Amino acid sequence: MAADAHAHAAGDAAAGSGSGSATDSATDSAWRRDLAVRAAVEQGLIDEDSPLLCLLDTAGIRASAAALTSAFARALAPGTPVLHAFAVKAAPLVPVLRLLADAGLGCEVASPGELALARAAGIAPEHIVLDSPAKTAAELREALALGVAVNADNPQELARLDALVRAAGPAPIASPIGVRINPQTGAGSIDALSTATATSKFGIALRDPGAREWLVRAYLDRPWLTRLHTHSGSQGVPLALIAEGVRELYALAEEINAAAGRRQVDTLDIGGGLPVNFTSDTATPSYAEYVSALRSAAPGLFSGAYGLVTEFGRSLTAKHGLVLTRVEYTKTTGGRAIALTHAGVQLATRTVYAPAAWPLRILPYSAKGTPLTGPLVVQDIAGPACFAGDLLAAARELPLLAPGDLVCVPDTGAYAFTAHYGYNSLPRPAVHGFTVDPSGGVRFALARAAQPLSTIPAEAGAATPNALL
Repeated sequence: MAADAHAHAAGDAAAGSGSGSATDSATDSAWRRDLAVRAAVEQGLIDEDSPLLCLLDTAGIRASAAALTSAFARALAPGTPVLHAFAVKAAPLVPVLRLLADAGLGCEVASPGELALARAAGIAPEHIVLDSPAKTAAELREALALGVAVNADNPQELARLDALVRAAGPAPIASPIGVRINPQTGAGSIDALSTATATSKFGIALRDPGAREWLVRAYLDRPWLTRLHTHSGSQGVPLALIAEGVRELYALAEEINAAAGRRQVDTLDIGGGLPVNFTSDTATPSYAEYVSALRSAAPGLFSGAYGLVTEFGRSLTAKHGLVLTRVEYTKTTGGRAIALTHAGVQLATRTVYAPAAWPLRILPYSAKGTPLTGPLVVQDIAGPACFAGDLLAAARELPLLAPGDLVCVPDTGAYAFTAHYGYNSLPRPAVHGFTVDPSGGVRFALARAAQPLSTIPAEAGAATPNALL
């Protein structure tokens, strides 16, 4: 296995960072957030002319990475190769990938664009895993040429890999190659995110008639298949159900190796998908709880017989991002108070379109960046987009907001402002990372510049205005 050996070292070194109580961690996170909001006002990052800002807590991201690596390092047999690959889709920003690489993580990519981001971040090919249900032949050739690990999704893709392996001749393929299975263990509470249902589009459906036998034969016929992959977790999926999918993966690997009479499958890619708590600052469930669930379901997973790959995304960054926006106007309609802000569907797309599945907290601050207090009033927090459903929160009880006050939306560091949605041609906002020193001083670092308005017409065909005449 092209393993991430330094991930173990990082996990051991940082174990203390991830070993504090959840309460302590949440308190520290809230303390840093309050300081960052006030500093953003005092340093002029948010004002009348720049009413929208996105922030990433770098210490929080590092703490999440340390909690992940140390949880596995404590449970695995000494010397077990492990690669923790960050799911790039969760926060596709090169500085985030670099930060996580510095914390010992690689990258899981699912498109040519994400592979380009990982390479721009300097991630070594042996620390990259390519997953996608629709890889082109060109994408597969590039991955094999680089030495990037590949998980084949279906028999037709495996046939393409057959041809590419034959074309390589006697020279060994540098890329570890595996097959993704769908354990068909069931859905969580969000159907659209459940990847292990009976009819999921991902992987080989393990419980379909003849599928298991086909998979064993596929491995016996291809000595270069050395990995197995599943991804049974996601938001809304309980730990026990995630662990059940991994248990099925482990059992299949044991069956293949027994049939082969050797340790052909040497690495299990168990995916990621640890759910995130969006109701408070507490990070729960924890990686330690996840590992405990896996040890109960598949204790052999930690014996050292197999190398491991994980692919966590949301749980590493979600709780360490926040959107900060000024209230532009307030009004009352039908007896309901409404605060109109500059943050909406372009930054919190899932929340706007599926608010019941993706509720977000709203934290009010004064124009000076201090927490806002006062009697609670039922209010809607609306975004700038031109449709009625562009709401970050509906009927939320908050101190009454006024123009110039600030609305902070925490837990948005994954699948939110990091991946902009261009509704109404709203420009991408600036993203700053921040660090807080022991005395409370805040330093900001620009991770992504605000999108200049001039680029919007350029991206929309301004160079060829008469093309359709």
